[in-house]
Amino acid sequence: MPGPQEYIRSVEEERRQKDGFMAHHPESPFVDAAVAGFAGLRYFPIDPEYRVPAKLERRGRAAEAFLRTNRDGQMECRYVGDLRFRLGGEPLRLRVYFAGEQVGPRVFVPFRDATCGKESYGPGRYLTLELTPDDKYDLDFNLAFNPYCAYTDSYECGFPPAENDLPVPVPAGERAWSDARNPAGPSSAIAEMTERALDAKDPERKKPVSRTTPRLARTGARRTPAVKPRTSRARPVKKK
Repeated sequence: MPGPQEYIRSVEEERRQKDGFMAHHPESPFVDAAVAGFAGLRYFPIDPEYRVPAKLERRGRAAEAFLRTNRDGQMECRYVGDLRFRLGGEPLRLRVYFAGEQVGPRVFVPFRDATCGKESYGPGRYLTLELTPDDKYDLDFNLAFNPYCAYTDSYECGFPPAENDLPVPVPAGERAWSDARNPAGPSSAIAEMTERALDAKDPERKKPVSRTTPRLARTGARRTPAVKPRTSRARPVKKK
C-alpha cells in the first residue's frame, strides 16, 4: 500500500485526468449545449482517513433490483451483496449493485451521507469497485463521484436506495457541481427536473400576468393544468 503522500499524489493525478476527460472527450456530459462552460470539477480535500478496508458479503444469488431515477423511472440492476466497513469507528454497510454486462466485472455503490444537499450532490454519489476473488476491498470515498445527471438533464441516473443512506458525513470525493443544481434529495431532483422540462416547453408559464391583460370572457373557459410527465422504465444512458 502506498504511503500517504504517494497516495495523495495518485488521487490528484486521477482528478487531473478526469478533468481532461470532462473538458474534451465527446462522451463528457459537458459537451452538452445545455451545460455551462467547464472549469474543473469540485472536490473535498484528499483525506486518507476516508480510505477504509471493506468486506463484501455476497448474497447466495444476486437479486433483481430497481433504483429510482431522476426521471422518476426505474434503473434495473442486480443486488450483489453488502459491503461492511467502519468509518470513524462506526460500523456501516452499503448495498452493492451490478449494472449490466456493459460495465464488465465492475460493480457500483450508490450512497448518500450527511453532506448531501449541502456540500455534496443531494441525491447521492457513486463509488465503483472491480470484484476480487476474496471480496476484500479498499473502499475509497476520496474517489466518490457524481452521476452525470448532476450536470445535465440529458442523462438518466439511478439514485441510492434508502438502505444506502449513511448516518455520518463523508466530506471526501466530489462536491456538488453548483448550488443551482444541488437539490436536497432524490424527490427534489425529480421535481426540479420536471419544472425545468415544463419551463422548456412553455417559457411563458411562470411570467406574471400583466395588469393590462384582459380577463377571460365568462364562457366557462378554464386554465389548462400542467401535464404530468409520463414515467418509464429507464436505463442509465444518455437520452437520444
